[in-house]
Amino acid sequence: MKEAMFTGIVQALGTVRRINRKGEDAIVEIEGGLDLDDVRLGDSVAVNGTCLTVTAIGRDRFSADVSAESLAKTNLKALHVGDKVNLEKALRLTDFLGGHLVLGHVDETGIIREKTVKSSSVILGIEVSPHAGRYIVVKGSITVDGVSLTVNRFENGRFYVNMIPHTARVTTLGLRKVADAVNIETDIIGKYVERFVRPGGGHENSGRSGFDWSSFVEHGFLK
Repeated sequence: MKEAMFTGIVQALGTVRRINRKGEDAIVEIEGGLDLDDVRLGDSVAVNGTCLTVTAIGRDRFSADVSAESLAKTNLKALHVGDKVNLEKALRLTDFLGGHLVLGHVDETGIIREKTVKSSSVILGIEVSPHAGRYIVVKGSITVDGVSLTVNRFENGRFYVNMIPHTARVTTLGLRKVADAVNIETDIIGKYVERFVRPGGGHENSGRSGFDWSSFVEHGFLK
């Protein structure tokens, strides 16, 4: 799989037309309203927030390989023919960054525990593991099934996001129900910050102590 970047702004809803299992891997064929005129074999497309590589292109559809790793870490393993999926083509340097920087590398699946409607907006309460929760920041960005959203609240292992009617209408999140699994990608910036401030800068044998409060003072960030 090539490295790619996305924004979390869904460009089209696709429909799964075929799923072929190949041992622990799979091939998925998706039809939808995604403009494929500028898509080439080997390009990346995010499917429910999972970065996949295009292996075949038709007039109104494309196919992609799904690795065993992607199936294990994402809700793509639960797809059936006829299911709707969120689609986004890889970001280009000249594109408008409407959401936030998304890699399409899903951390885990979260579980929708609450879904309420308030003044026509939809509020989702999604449960995640402590590992994913450590990177979730209130008013920070998070990707849910490939959709860039803002965390409004986070407590007791559950974060809450608010969807405006447009987002609910043009993505699969409007169709999701309580107990459904959704793909979660936390903000990559938090992961890098943690790595750099960790003792050794994330390298066990580096001999470095990493950043601490004295390091911030030394480098002029604190007085």
